[in-house]
Amino acid sequence: MGPFSNTQVFACVCMFLLWNNIQPSVENEFIANYSSRLLTSVPNTIPVHTQVLDLSHNRISGLSASEFISLSDLRVLNLSHNLITELDFGVFFFNQDLEHLDLSHNSILKVYCLTLASLRHLDLSFTKLAALPLCQELGQMSRLEFLGLSAATLRRSHFRYLTGLRLRKVLLTLEDFSLYEPQSLRALDTRSLHLVFAGNQNFSFPLLYDGMSTSETLRIDNLRYTLSSGYFPSPPLTLLKEIKTTALMLDTVDLQWPVILQIFLLVWYSPVERLTVRHLTFWGPVEELPGYEFLPLLSSLEERISLSGSMKALTLEHVRNKVYYFNQEVLYRQFSEMPLASLTIFDASMPHMLCPNRTSSFQYLNFSHNALTDELFQNCGTLTDLKFLVLQRNKLESLPKVSFMTSRMKSLKFLDVSSNLLSYDGPAEPCRWAQSLSELDLSSNQLTDAVFECLPVNVQKLELQNNQISSVPRGMAELKSLRELNLASNRLADLPGCGGFPSLAFLNVEMNVILTPLVDFFQSCPRVRELQGGHNPFKCSCELQAFVRLERRSGGKLFGWPGAYVCEYPEELRGRLLEDFHLAELACNTTLLLVTALVVTLALVAVVAFLCIYLDVPWYARMTWQWTQTKRRARHQQPQEQEGALQFHAFVSYSERDAAWVKEELMPNLERGEGRVQLCQHERNFIPGKSIVENIITCIEKSYRSIFVLSPNFVQSEWCHYELYFAHHKLFSETSNSLILILLEPIPPYVIPARYHKLKALMAKRTYLEWPKERSKQPLFWANLRAAINVKLPVADGQRCGETD
Repeated sequence: MGPFSNTQVFACVCMFLLWNNIQPSVENEFIANYSSRLLTSVPNTIPVHTQVLDLSHNRISGLSASEFISLSDLRVLNLSHNLITELDFGVFFFNQDLEHLDLSHNSILKVYCLTLASLRHLDLSFTKLAALPLCQELGQMSRLEFLGLSAATLRRSHFRYLTGLRLRKVLLTLEDFSLYEPQSLRALDTRSLHLVFAGNQNFSFPLLYDGMSTSETLRIDNLRYTLSSGYFPSPPLTLLKEIKTTALMLDTVDLQWPVILQIFLLVWYSPVERLTVRHLTFWGPVEELPGYEFLPLLSSLEERISLSGSMKALTLEHVRNKVYYFNQEVLYRQFSEMPLASLTIFDASMPHMLCPNRTSSFQYLNFSHNALTDELFQNCGTLTDLKFLVLQRNKLESLPKVSFMTSRMKSLKFLDVSSNLLSYDGPAEPCRWAQSLSELDLSSNQLTDAVFECLPVNVQKLELQNNQISSVPRGMAELKSLRELNLASNRLADLPGCGGFPSLAFLNVEMNVILTPLVDFFQSCPRVRELQGGHNPFKCSCELQAFVRLERRSGGKLFGWPGAYVCEYPEELRGRLLEDFHLAELACNTTLLLVTALVVTLALVAVVAFLCIYLDVPWYARMTWQWTQTKRRARHQQPQEQEGALQFHAFVSYSERDAAWVKEELMPNLERGEGRVQLCQHERNFIPGKSIVENIITCIEKSYRSIFVLSPNFVQSEWCHYELYFAHHKLFSETSNSLILILLEPIPPYVIPARYHKLKALMAKRTYLEWPKERSKQPLFWANLRAAINVKLPVADGQRCGETD
């Protein structure tokens, strides 16, 4: 077979890529994910035991029973965001365990029904159905809990098969909506109803009124009305008695302010307890209601409605207005006088809020992400029931003014003023907090160490992360009740002590500049149960190793250990976990290091002393001293003598026990005949009156050579050792070859004392003449000896050592 062509290779690559593309992302054998694979049909490679199948975000346009017949265990099927135009429930006839079916965001125009008895979740929302599917089979799915549908028209007849279903939640998407028959929604039996209206059409308010009479929880998206408020269809009076909704959410609202007020009034006198309005845009005239209050506008009618408002919580998020000028006080007054327990106005660019005129029922206020300043609620004494106040992301600057704001809030327990511009310069500005305040969030401000002089005395939980705190002052007022302290993301160089926090149980000092934490922290803070100290630039050193040992004894008190505790310094250890960092005990224990150094020093001194004694170092030192003194006296006593004048061929050193051989053999043979040698011998050449050492040194210096007669007797002689030492000293000082060794008798190595190491070295390195016992070899010995001496003297014979001509 020949090689592949380019076309064949390309085809193989395409098949490989296609195969990889359709392979599922399998978390386990029961879950298959084919999402976002550009599939145009259901793949035939799905594992037969699959229970959860995701085919969303593909290009599938049609379904058939053969594609699912083998998936008898299928329970969850997601086919959302495809191109399906027709749905036949018979496709899932063989999937009797199917519980969750999502076909939302398709182009479905027709539905052919079949009862799927196990189905709990069915989503056909955001499709192109013109009307709700009129299927008796749909009403027979008794286990159904969630139902999502789409329609362009809603009539009562559309819901006739759904009346028997008790649903948890219904989602209706009403894009391109054209018709609503009043009271149609009331046929539904659901606890939660979510209506998504067309985003480009005027809202049909009967949907709101009927929705409030249908479910406990109601959410409506895209509530817009561009017509004049005069055309607004007011709610019927009887509606107030029929409303079931207790929680109402309106998302993406664009209405005139008078219309908003009427909706608020409807809600106010209804059973609704929680109203949330998100992405609110209002326009038109902003006017005040009589007496700045929500009054029953229907009171002029003959039929009185004796209902008290049930509203407890109002939440407004992401509020924008299209009114260029209006009296903002009207708006603030209407909100401040609401008899609510909870009010949230989030992200509304609100620069101010008025203090209520009378004692307010507010227990929770959240004005986060606005433009409020330090003038908020100054000298306000009507918020006595307020327990929670959240003022994140505003323009508060003065911490003392914030404290004064709370001073008359007798019930305040929680205050959040994080992400502002707060600062505090010191005791020149006194602080006065509410006595009841137990939780305070001052994070993400501009506070320094001085903040500890301006804190509520009864605070139990304090958030101070992301400020400019470098230390906790030691002389600060004691916070006896403080249990949790967060100092993360500041400038701390060490762990704070607990002198001012005797009850502290939780401390967070992450992301500071702590290099080596205090080792005795847990001793000084015995009540701390958890310390979060990770993500600091730890310097891995001996001090830090002590902290690591502390962690092992703390019983798991370090939060985030070991992953959050990493060496930053030195460079070669960067990235290493602290639990993997180890140094030798000797390197970190100063006492042990000193003791070890002392022991080593003493041992070294002992070794040196032993070696000095063993090698007779004092003897050599004494000899060197005598040599030096002798030389000095010689220079003073004989200044006229020419330094370096030589008088003898050789100086003879020998033991007294070998004197017979020297006098009978050595001296006669060298001093007779031709080329007679002038020898320096101590008995005839030492000068009376001088010390022996001085005579030895003088004779060695006045001789060309030094002859040493070696024998066991020689090594036993102290004076021979002196002479050898001084001759060896001359050898090295003059860099000459002046030593001649004659081995008279063999010397066993064990006989030589240890201190005669110079003799051992000389015998090992230098050539010596060995005295032959045989008479026939002696002439050669004398010839070699004369050759070794071989010098001419410039002086006459018979002179004594040290004498001049």
